[in-house]
Amino acid sequence: MTAGIDMGTGASGESSELDLEELLATRLLVQGNSGSGKSHLLRRLLEQSAGWVQQVIIDPEGDFVTLADRYGHVVIEGERSEAELLGIAARVRQHRVSCVLSLEGLDVEDQMRAAGIFLNGLFDAERDYWYPVLVVVDEAQMFAPAVAGEVTDEVRKLSLGAMTNLMCRGRKRGLAGVIATQRLAKLAKNVAAEASNFLMGRTFLDIDMARAADLLGLDRRQAEMFRDLPRGAFVALGPALTKRPVKVQIGKVETSARSSSPKLMPLPEAMEDAADFILTPDPAEFARPIARYIQPAPRPATDILAELSKPRSEEPVTTESRPKRAELTPEERELQVSSALADVMESANAFRTDAELYQDFLVRCRIRRLVGTQLSLADFRGRLAVIRSGADAETMASDAWAKTLTLSHAVTDDLKAVFLMLANAALNGQPCPPDAAIARSYGTHSVRRARRLLGYFEEQGLVVVHQDRLGGRIVAFPDLGVETLPGNPDAPEQEARDAAE
Repeated sequence: MTAGIDMGTGASGESSELDLEELLATRLLVQGNSGSGKSHLLRRLLEQSAGWVQQVIIDPEGDFVTLADRYGHVVIEGERSEAELLGIAARVRQHRVSCVLSLEGLDVEDQMRAAGIFLNGLFDAERDYWYPVLVVVDEAQMFAPAVAGEVTDEVRKLSLGAMTNLMCRGRKRGLAGVIATQRLAKLAKNVAAEASNFLMGRTFLDIDMARAADLLGLDRRQAEMFRDLPRGAFVALGPALTKRPVKVQIGKVETSARSSSPKLMPLPEAMEDAADFILTPDPAEFARPIARYIQPAPRPATDILAELSKPRSEEPVTTESRPKRAELTPEERELQVSSALADVMESANAFRTDAELYQDFLVRCRIRRLVGTQLSLADFRGRLAVIRSGADAETMASDAWAKTLTLSHAVTDDLKAVFLMLANAALNGQPCPPDAAIARSYGTHSVRRARRLLGYFEEQGLVVVHQDRLGGRIVAFPDLGVETLPGNPDAPEQEARDAAE
């Protein structure tokens, strides 16, 4: 099967196509200075090929998360543990789900670590799941630097090794690398050298122009053309593009990034009392502590040596002036923790990550003067899953619920809320929740993802999904001996809640 992807128009106005099947075998390198249109080019490629091939995007700035609403990509936040990232990567390959690994908000070292772990998880997938995947890495020079930077050697080797595996050995595993970089000089040569297709955009430095011309087989005089390329224009070459260098103007896209280039906009009308507004302080400013750093005066070396030679005082430090906090009993402490959890869930957006909710929980514990060790992130996720299940106190006190919690250990932490919600409906004789409610419990807008979750539970032997004569969906739990009432999978979430009540 051959799929021609329309990338835009050539120099003479003809359509410029990219052979997607050839790209999967030969990989692609995109280069251009900031503002040259690299992200626009990647978005065009992703949109045009979304219906043909599974896609995985390593997104350091969170620009490509908007593909989720239009094309159903799953957005994965990079602030996760190594085990979580490896597990998600394995399931992405197993279920052939397109996704965006959003690294926005992480520092460079954490971005490199998360990207390296996730790419290694894709690379190490079982042979049965080596389906073709288009792996797009934006700002590739960050993950495969040519020289060591400020990050630790361990993180740099992890990230660089993962990028090398993607570009050098990924083809046999179905991984087709598409990497974009601002400067070729910043990108590791062994990573760039494995690409057979090139789209070179605007660049100004001599070293970058010379290297781009060398990759395209141009001479030094022709290298000057890269300075004059307009935004969104690239010189294409490669077996998936064209046999000779051709200038291509990238076409329009259907989605847009959350961030955009700065645009000029009119200033507000001049204020007559602008000076008063700016120079008059807000009373609240005086209540804020002002941190000032005062350079200490240098001390003579003789004073320092004399102080160090003094014998150490053995007198115990008194704490009589410190106010003593009343010790909480385990019951009182649990009550405070439960109250903090309830406040978090009351103010929480269903689509916030567990890491964000956990930070909110820790803040609320500090406000309640809860000292000592709080819930770990894993325990916090377990408590959240129980709350999101909707189970009441009577249900949670039953032996069947205890067995349900034991069964939930067979699924990962991110799936427990969905599993417990379905089990709660079965134990209480309620209709099967619709796809919208399942998706919301998982933290996604995609109802297709909800249906895939049910399929996953069934593959694990935890549930049996069947229909009644009217087409209502029923989820049975063989280990519990219960099943839900028939429910409409396409019903709105509120309608399902009313039926359960």
